[in-house]
Amino acid sequence: MKRFTTFEITLIPLFSALIAVCSYLTIPIPNIPITLQLFAIFFALGTLGGRGGTIAVLLYLLLGAIGLPIFSGFQGGVGRLIGPTGGYLTGFLFTCLVFWAIAGEGRSLWRKAAAMCSGLLVCYAFGTAWFCLYLQGAKTVGAALMLCVIPYLPFDLLKIGLALYLSEIIGKRIRRTGIAGTGAGNDPPRPAEAKKNENRSGNE
Repeated sequence: MKRFTTFEITLIPLFSALIAVCSYLTIPIPNIPITLQLFAIFFALGTLGGRGGTIAVLLYLLLGAIGLPIFSGFQGGVGRLIGPTGGYLTGFLFTCLVFWAIAGEGRSLWRKAAAMCSGLLVCYAFGTAWFCLYLQGAKTVGAALMLCVIPYLPFDLLKIGLALYLSEIIGKRIRRTGIAGTGAGNDPPRPAEAKKNENRSGNE
């Protein structure tokens, strides 16, 4: 497995911070608030790829678990992970793993779209299952889906669309400038070196 470039190492904590900021942007409604967390997660996956996006989300969850108030509602701590919506937080990590398995580090827009939609279903599955367990059977699976999934589905699909669009724009600009590096774990060549290499190739 290739090493991270310096640029990727810089971006990963920045995307973790973006996820935290987006968790504060909340539309308060009963049971489960609408946040932009999923948008930030899919944006990270689309921009960094499966590996980098997964690590960014894992870092976010670890920081929240140790008590930093970076979950929705300015909350943190392990108690948030085992609360009624804790399954969705745990599901974020598995969403990333599913994306990584399907899309990997590839650039195919349709593969990334399919990976994000599959990851969203996994997040729904974890969140709904945990919600039912937390209520100790007070809600049936069908009732939980109507409460926790169906009202949020249009918003989450919009988040996926926006994340795909922005990650494609950012990704193209990064590749155009060569700032993300070109090799397995190698830092990007300096502009002067890159130009020198182009001239050398043209003379051969």
